[in-house]
Amino acid sequence: MSTCVFIQIRCKPSKTYSVAEEIALREIHSELYSTSGDFDLLMKVYIPEDQDVGVYINDNLLDIEGIERSLTTMTFKVF
Repeated sequence: MSTCVFIQIRCKPSKTYSVAEEIALREIHSELYSTSGDFDLLMKVYIPEDQDVGVYINDNLLDIEGIERSLTTMTFKVF
């Protein structure tokens, strides 16, 4: 079983496409979208259950050049 999280990413000016390309190359996402508003990208990630969510995100995503800020939303099973 894995933990589903949604991560909103704000990129530095003119870096959205290069950040999205690097995310795609790393193959860590389930879905990745360009968005409007305060954040530039929205990604859905399944974190393996044996991994700490924060460590996984830091180690696999936040070292990408061009990321300015991120906001992670945890999900919980309702039914």
